[in-house]
Amino acid sequence: MHKPLGLLLLALLLAPEVWAETPEIPLVIKDHRFEPATVKVPANTKVMLVVENRDATPEEFESHDLHREKVIAGGKTAKIAVGPLKPGTYKFFGEFHEDTAQGAVVVE
Repeated sequence: MHKPLGLLLLALLLAPEVWAETPEIPLVIKDHRFEPATVKVPANTKVMLVVENRDATPEEFESHDLHREKVIAGGKTAKIAVGPLKPGTYKFFGEFHEDTAQGAVVVE
């Protein structure tokens, strides 16, 4: 076996995160609300929130706890990476409809 190829294979075997996929957590905006309003994610793991806006109008996913904000156009989907997080509850909201669009990420 060629030395560079052998080193590459060894590096891949020693780095299990190369093989691990980021878990995707679906989240829907509908009628200016998040569904589900609470999502659970594992502690110390990077996850991808996949936010689908089923409303015709844009909404801004915002979270001071998660340090994230993203405008999602009506009928569009956005991916928002979060974590790895310590156990706890991290609130988020829709800035354009803050009175109804409320939610939380619960990390266990």
